Amino acid sequence: MTTSGDDLLSERVAGGILPKVLTTFDMVAIFVAIVLFITNAAVIQSAGPAAFGWWIIAFALFLIPCAIVTGQLGAMFPGEGSIYLWTSKAFGPFWGFFAGFCAWWPGVLVMVATGTLTISFLGFVFPAVGGLSVQAQGGLIVAILVLAAVLAVLRFRLTQNVVNVVFLAYGLAILLIFAAGVAHLLKGNAAATNPWDFATWSPSAEHGINFANWSFFGLAVLALLGVEVPLNMGVEIRQDRAVTRYLLWGSLAVMIAYLAATWGVMVSVPADKSAQITSVAAAVGIGLGDWAGKLVALLLAAMFFIITVVYNYSFARLIFVSGLDRRLPQAVSHVNAQKVPDVAVWIQTVLAALFTVVAFVVVPFAAAAPADAQTEVYNVLQAAVTVIWCLSIVVLFIDVLIIVRRYRTQFEARRLASPAVFWVASIIGALASLVGVISTLSGSWTPLISNEAGSFVLFGARIAYGTWFWLVGGIALASLLVGALLYLLGAGGRQKGPA
Repeated sequence: MTTSGDDLLSERVAGGILPKVLTTFDMVAIFVAIVLFITNAAVIQSAGPAAFGWWIIAFALFLIPCAIVTGQLGAMFPGEGSIYLWTSKAFGPFWGFFAGFCAWWPGVLVMVATGTLTISFLGFVFPAVGGLSVQAQGGLIVAILVLAAVLAVLRFRLTQNVVNVVFLAYGLAILLIFAAGVAHLLKGNAAATNPWDFATWSPSAEHGINFANWSFFGLAVLALLGVEVPLNMGVEIRQDRAVTRYLLWGSLAVMIAYLAATWGVMVSVPADKSAQITSVAAAVGIGLGDWAGKLVALLLAAMFFIITVVYNYSFARLIFVSGLDRRLPQAVSHVNAQKVPDVAVWIQTVLAALFTVVAFVVVPFAAAAPADAQTEVYNVLQAAVTVIWCLSIVVLFIDVLIIVRRYRTQFEARRLASPAVFWVASIIGALASLVGVISTLSGSWTPLISNEAGSFVLFGARIAYGTWFWLVGGIALASLLVGALLYLLGAGGRQKGPA
């Protein structure tokens, strides 16, 4: 259902429903919450000092192209729904809905991941939490999801103020991770892993980029997904200039934070323990004392809870606008007295809770090794949605090329760079996204189950097609089919309903 021309109904009415409350600072806080999972600074430690090389390559080939493309699309069409809106402009209603679904679905399951991380850092401080059974942890995650939803449906300005305060605490925690590395060295200790030999920053010091280790590049790409998500709330931004400003300052914050935290962990934590997700807190305990490590763990637990809130209200806007455009039931577009899309928030919460129950309660209950089963189910689901999210980013890079050409008047009025810049950014960024897909399908997350059926070699990388490949690829494909089916079902409802 559209209005005059190719404008979506949601483009006209969303701005009258949702208040303009977001400032540049708010947008930077949301950007960091969406993109910066500081635990990735621990996971990438397995690469050794080459982690810095992979970060820099990923910043150049993925984060910066994403920011360039998102900035231009957001400047031209700063409406609600970001990739849903832009793909509708470029390719029409079906692909707009489909791209929106591909961008939305990962957000639901990421909320399960942030709940898990919240528990992990609480367990670092309170061993009793870490000692809970798998089923009890699942129940705690469900409680976290519900509490996050309650906060997400409050008056948006109030919720965002809470997000901003915890965002500042997050910055303090990351600063302490870096300071812990400095303190560790000042005490006369040797670095746990020497990051000062810059030759070892290269993915392969002798032969250039080592494609056999490109899973680390895939990890870095996955750690940078979500650049466009803050513009899911495009009509709620007070000033147009906040679009480009949040991309600039947010990208800088993310790059500095990942490099600083990676260095702090690498210097302080023994190599055999550095890849554990809680090592970002352990590093602070080693460098600054046990009390400081526990303080950072509490700050990170608070931040990952708040990230759950941010994911919920940010991704809820995608199905909210689909409801306005009658591509989903109209009830999805309901807003409460605080002018927040509450039905969309609760739909996501219920879905995330259901997946939590399956992964942490049902499957472990039926398994001989509950903890192992829970881990495998969780990893497979997260990998599958990662594949989908990367594919949606490929669509984003195609969108800008179509839109810049089709909407010449709007482009010239809000032109940020030459069309050639967007071509270069799109080609590089799309290829980086596809590498993220391939590295995820390669089974690098769980190497023990990757080689059951065989493998093939692609550019020097061994891609296993055992259980992991078929589970992750199958769930991703099934999810894409569900997205297409939802649109077709919604199309039938629109034909029967009012025009």
